[in-house]
Amino acid sequence: MFSSLRIRNYRLFFLGQVVSNTGTWMQRIAQDWLVLSLTGSSAAVGITTALQFLPMLLFGLYGGVLVDRLPKRPALLVTQSSMALSGIALAALTLSGHVQVWHVYVAAFAVGLATVVDNPARQSFVSEMVGPDQLHNAVSLNSANFQSARLVGPAVAGLMITGVGTGWAFLANGLSFAAPIAGLLLMRARDLRPVTRTPRGKGQLREGLRYVAGRPELIWSVVLVGFIGTFGFNFPVWLSAYADDVFHVGAGGYSLLNTLMAAGSLIGALLAARRGTARMRLLIGAALVFGALEIVAALTPAYWLFALLMVPIGIAGLTVNVTANTTVQLATDPAMRGRVMSLFMMVFMGGTPLGAPLIGWVTDTYGPQVGFALGGIVSAAAAAVIGLVLARVGGLRLSVAWHRGHPQVRFVPREREELAPAA
Repeated sequence: MFSSLRIRNYRLFFLGQVVSNTGTWMQRIAQDWLVLSLTGSSAAVGITTALQFLPMLLFGLYGGVLVDRLPKRPALLVTQSSMALSGIALAALTLSGHVQVWHVYVAAFAVGLATVVDNPARQSFVSEMVGPDQLHNAVSLNSANFQSARLVGPAVAGLMITGVGTGWAFLANGLSFAAPIAGLLLMRARDLRPVTRTPRGKGQLREGLRYVAGRPELIWSVVLVGFIGTFGFNFPVWLSAYADDVFHVGAGGYSLLNTLMAAGSLIGALLAARRGTARMRLLIGAALVFGALEIVAALTPAYWLFALLMVPIGIAGLTVNVTANTTVQLATDPAMRGRVMSLFMMVFMGGTPLGAPLIGWVTDTYGPQVGFALGGIVSAAAAAVIGLVLARVGGLRLSVAWHRGHPQVRFVPREREELAPAA
């Protein structure tokens, strides 16, 4: 389960990300709660989330082109430093009592700009640290890292918000970037497996798009995570609204919801690391379960039952994320990985600027239950349709049978005569 941590460079990277990711989750919780406190609007929380992911939608593909041209480690040193400065600036405004909602909007957009290069650089840098044999394990452990930080960060943020205020959470996030920067500086360059950088040239963006379009395992994975990222992952909007308007549990209850979801996500990441493989049928199945669980949670009337459902939702959502990420990375040529992963992250994260304001408006207008259910319906429907398309392309048919007294639903090869052309 932890085999890739035997590699020194990846271990330094991993430990630095533990600290930084914890600070990042503290800032996310504090940021959403601050905006809700300043405006009283779920739509404003949606706008903040949208601004943080809008640069990925606008410039994500260009970020991938840059990543394929640049050395990964120096690029990450620049992006991590810029995100640290953003957190410290927002802390100064909040602690001085001068913060306004537009300040939060600007800070979220600035972090989003850095993410345009940081995300594909981090994704592709993993393969340079560990090589192809440990790639699935390292990607899964990265997700476990992120989710364990999501487990700790919201809990600490809830204590800091209620105890000393949101400004200290922002400051903690800014200072936390010292850990990954130190880890990058301490790495042994001779142990890395650098990919030959792509020289500057025309048509590289179009080349990346053609590369993805010509491979079904890439294009359909990207399409599925696009639907789920746009409509199914708007948890800052939903959970803040449920905590404030439905269950009236305050910042502590909001942090608990995020913590329980993180616990499920951590379990999902560790299970993914243990599996060691990524299959399309697992991706489709996890996406179907994820959408169905969101619909069930939307109809739940009791806070504690709603909170407990965050655990399986976290497991299913993380399984979708890791499986899609690994499938795309392993199916991509190393020279194209920056562009392909930027497209993947652009669709997954960049869909949020489109979905978050819409879901925020639906949540404000028709209630959190309707907004949450809508996200689940779209996610499940996208998984079902893409699963049927892939089955059709792969020459499979749906089989429903009884096995040891239980229904068994699976895809099996079509009969030979069904595949033969008509006379």
